[in-house]
Amino acid sequence: MVIHDWGYLDEYRNEREELLAAVDRAFSSGRLILGKGVSSFEEEFAAHHGVDHCVGVDNGTNAIVLALRALGVGEGDEVVTVANTAAQTVVAIDAVGAVPVFADVDPRTHLIDTDHVASLIGERTRCLLPVHLYGQCVDMTTLLPLARRHGLAVIEDCAQSHGARHQGRLAGTMGDAGAFSFYPTKVLGAYGDAGAVLSGTPGVAESLRVLRYCGMRERFHVEELPGYNSRLDEVQAEILRVKLPRLNTYVDRRRELAARYDRAFAGTGLSLPVTADGNEHVYYLYVVRHPRRDALAAELERRGVRTTVHYPRPVHLMSGFAHLGYAPGSLPVTEAVAEEVLSLPLYPSLKDSDQERIITAVHESLDAV
Repeated sequence: MVIHDWGYLDEYRNEREELLAAVDRAFSSGRLILGKGVSSFEEEFAAHHGVDHCVGVDNGTNAIVLALRALGVGEGDEVVTVANTAAQTVVAIDAVGAVPVFADVDPRTHLIDTDHVASLIGERTRCLLPVHLYGQCVDMTTLLPLARRHGLAVIEDCAQSHGARHQGRLAGTMGDAGAFSFYPTKVLGAYGDAGAVLSGTPGVAESLRVLRYCGMRERFHVEELPGYNSRLDEVQAEILRVKLPRLNTYVDRRRELAARYDRAFAGTGLSLPVTADGNEHVYYLYVVRHPRRDALAAELERRGVRTTVHYPRPVHLMSGFAHLGYAPGSLPVTEAVAEEVLSLPLYPSLKDSDQERIITAVHESLDAV
């Protein structure tokens, strides 16, 4: 039997009755668009994070798009981010007409190199977009004062960091806005596409609500452009309401599994995840590095363990972003990371027995490569 790198089928079996009750609640409500499910989830997600405002949207990409728009980022503005991320982060920047500027990453954590960020800020820079990658936060203690000195907006990409903390503060609560994805495999996942934006600023939240509803504050009257049809679905909102109270339990299980991997792979030659000082990691992904990554992945597949590479091609070297002018070698750490990283299966429903199979397979595969 193959051990997959995702576990939402097992999760569904474990939580089926409550999830189906949530779906029935949405279908029985009489309002399937922007109804009580969405407003209740927004209130609950905001309260969980200790912020005043949450705006539900249709996916994590549009969470970033709308956050950029709400903070006034648009045509020709520069946004500093990383190329070691899901391409959607950068697609969102392009979608508002802004220009992504890539900082390299720290070789230990693979998070944005804050020193490099400082060197990239120029006259056209409007926003910093740190990506809280793999389940831990960027060094916001350094990044936020830098942004404030230069009058820059800060949007946190929290797609991989639900529940993560930096210096005690939850991901998504430190910048001007925090953009979340609830894609099914996330630490807090829906059963389809869904997203949200957190903000402590009433004006930003109001702008987000208008932007997600085609530029309308009330039906049939467009007040502002651009507008987007980008509303969180009632069914997904009700599912997320069921799962939100379990977020800490999901995180605890991820940390337990990660700690077992740490013990099992110490001294094997694998480079293991490093948690930065002041961070509390939630292990959305358990990412190791090995100089013969592809051979290792092939050996694991032969032994029934499916892995993923997050991410095999940095965004700055993708053909769709060739117009930005980044050549191979321009982000050396990012490019080195992309050659070696491998994500091992880790999710709350992963059985202890299956993790032992994975550990055994990794040891055998390391011997084989």
